[in-house]
Amino acid sequence: MSLIGAATAVGTTTLYLCLCLLYLSIAVDAYTPIDNFTISCGFDGISFDGDQTWTGDMRSKLFQQDKPSVTARALAQSSSTNSVPYTTARLSYSNFTYSFPVTPGQKFIRLYFYPTSYEQGFERSKAFFTVTSNTFTLLRDFNASLNADAQSSDTVFIEYIINVEEGQRLNLTFAPSAIQSELYAFINGIEILSMPTNLYYTDSQNKAGLKLVAYTNSFFSISNNSALRKEYRFNVGGNDISPRDDTGMLRSWENDQNYVTSPSALPVDINSTQLSFTLVPNYTAPDPVYRTVRSMGMNATLNKISNLTWKFPVDSGFIYMLRLHFCELDTKVIQLSDKVFYIYIDDKLAEETANVLKWSEGQKGVPVYKDYAVQILGNEKKHSLSLKLHPQTEITDYTAYFDAFLNGLEIFRISDPQSNSLAGPNPDPLPPAPAVSQQPIQNQKKSSSRTVIGVVAGVITGVVLLFLVVAFFLDRHGRKVKHAMSEAGKSKWAPSYFPTTKSTHTRRSSSFPSDLCLYFSISEIRAATNNFDDVFKVGVGGFGNVYKGYIDNNTAPVAIKRLKPGSQQGAHEFKTEIEMLSQLRHLHLVSLIGYCNENQEMILVYDYMARGTLRDHIYGTDNPPLSWKQRLQICIGAAQGLHYLHAGAMHNIIHRDVKSTNILLDEKWIAKVSDFGLARVGPTGISRSHITTMVKGSFGYLDPEYYIRQRLTLKSDVYAFGVVLLEVLCGRPPFLRSVEKQEACLDEWVRKFHSEGKIDHTVDPSLKGTIAPESLKKFSDLAMECLLDDGNQRPSMNEVVWGLEFALKLQESAENTTFNLQDQR
Repeated sequence: MSLIGAATAVGTTTLYLCLCLLYLSIAVDAYTPIDNFTISCGFDGISFDGDQTWTGDMRSKLFQQDKPSVTARALAQSSSTNSVPYTTARLSYSNFTYSFPVTPGQKFIRLYFYPTSYEQGFERSKAFFTVTSNTFTLLRDFNASLNADAQSSDTVFIEYIINVEEGQRLNLTFAPSAIQSELYAFINGIEILSMPTNLYYTDSQNKAGLKLVAYTNSFFSISNNSALRKEYRFNVGGNDISPRDDTGMLRSWENDQNYVTSPSALPVDINSTQLSFTLVPNYTAPDPVYRTVRSMGMNATLNKISNLTWKFPVDSGFIYMLRLHFCELDTKVIQLSDKVFYIYIDDKLAEETANVLKWSEGQKGVPVYKDYAVQILGNEKKHSLSLKLHPQTEITDYTAYFDAFLNGLEIFRISDPQSNSLAGPNPDPLPPAPAVSQQPIQNQKKSSSRTVIGVVAGVITGVVLLFLVVAFFLDRHGRKVKHAMSEAGKSKWAPSYFPTTKSTHTRRSSSFPSDLCLYFSISEIRAATNNFDDVFKVGVGGFGNVYKGYIDNNTAPVAIKRLKPGSQQGAHEFKTEIEMLSQLRHLHLVSLIGYCNENQEMILVYDYMARGTLRDHIYGTDNPPLSWKQRLQICIGAAQGLHYLHAGAMHNIIHRDVKSTNILLDEKWIAKVSDFGLARVGPTGISRSHITTMVKGSFGYLDPEYYIRQRLTLKSDVYAFGVVLLEVLCGRPPFLRSVEKQEACLDEWVRKFHSEGKIDHTVDPSLKGTIAPESLKKFSDLAMECLLDDGNQRPSMNEVVWGLEFALKLQESAENTTFNLQDQR
């Protein structure tokens, strides 16, 4: 190695103007893939698109089909779209498969779609299909035109990464959706490329894996059993990088300008600097990625500091990997402590002391990267995933400069371990352009009058019919509702207990049911929590922070759940929870006292549950372990609350997010079901057994029928509750990544021992020797019934309540027998 060159900054008058250091350099060789297939579908010949050579598939042995597929040309070609591979396509009304002979290892799969109408009657709007590769579902009921329209693009390009085992071929199957007739599948181009081992997967030597954001000392491993979908890949602060300018893996790197939300984020170009790829392989990212940077600038003063922020729309319901690329090049940075900053992902602290110079072992001009995993749950189709870099401001203790920077970014979706799926929903169709009426003005007025009369008549008819239906329903179910209300013990915050005289709490007219629960002003909420003092914080969830507060002259403790200020990500759940809980009262449901919706604050106020969540008392905690009888009584209470939702309320309600953290415990250990943000009114009508809706819920608790077919039923809650029963029995979470594969999934692990008659091998060690065998058998049999794949075969929540009560009686009978025998002795 020899010293070469002097680096000089160009561009803006920011922190990098004084670059003049000398850096070590080594030769940067491109990666050479072992397998490289670039297929132009429906084409006969060889073409070059400026980046790579495409081979037509018409004479290839790569594809197989149930029925003959069709090759066709696009009826029209956009001037902005490359002719290769987008002019021709392979299309079919039945399944067809491409099968690639590849070496074992991890591969890029890149799919190219041009959604347009094709020869032989293939209409643009009728392309709905599913794409699978080996054991993974890449796309489900995918419509390329909806996705292209949502992206304001003529084409759709999607990149995946999967692992191919020894002796396997890489198969890609395209299957038209069965949701209606005359739907077809198509593909324009396919690219299969080998990649370096463990470039994005977790190295088997790296026991820790990716840091799992928002979970203390938790890590996530991306094993060969996982697949990835590339969501974003950015050359931060720089220009687009074409595939031919990558490192041999033909990746495209885009400019990040459309996703930066901080106006002071400055791009800086460092073209003259020569870099040293010593800590990361030189194919990790192309050299230009590390030559451009987006930075806050070290000249900022304390009162001008803000976050360096990006926001990215992603599908909810998946875990995402974020790879952040860094290269420290500033001449002012000398000491390891000179530039330290925070990293927040999805508004959760991912790195408290990000120190690039330390990560590069004190060397400048040396690229490094950091990987993080974050779980995205929620009820919306799209979630706004944020990345924020915030300068440290404690100058004397941590850092010499107020700065944060980033060179490159990659974001990947990770396949769901239960279904091996990477598929998300299609975007909603764009609204049609407003039609211009051609009627004369006079005719329009007459038409408008007739419309108003028709609407009024329809409303009157609808009201009469609704009154008859409600009267019938109330007559049929009134007794159940009255019984449930009597069981509730009527919390002092129930609607019938609201004061009829002057209240200290305000009410206001809005779309929320303030006549059924109290409205709190933001000043009252701040007073109750000492202005959201962290001392009062008792929990953190996907919604935001939870505080313990006091109302009514500091005499009544309450739980105050505060949506992240200014966020609209939970607005739907906020409204749903108010509408649901304000009309539901039961001993085993958390009582909603009121809400606040003021100054961009969305806050819910509940009865305070002194003992926290059920999970807090069964694993991952320092709390004393619960006895078996305590666990049974808690499960019975939670099951009764769910039974009330399913059968006792005016409408059957599906909770949709049953899990051990949504079962809360009060001072007397009474279980109460909480968190109704995802709840849905269940199917109505004799002929309806389910509702079709987008999959929402929590990882590890999802009903397979619901996840695969989007069919939500009351039995979906039963399945999730079955997982809770196993948590209670075994004292462990639904999924563990730190154990062998056969033990990772709780229900599969227990199912194996249950089928072998060795269920006692799965029992929480703190319960060993305390559970009566009869009680254990009844409890485990019931849990397995709840987890049956066929929802129709699962018990109802009423049957679950009965089964748990019977398991408790068996336990008490065994204890009484033992006590009597000891007494006789």
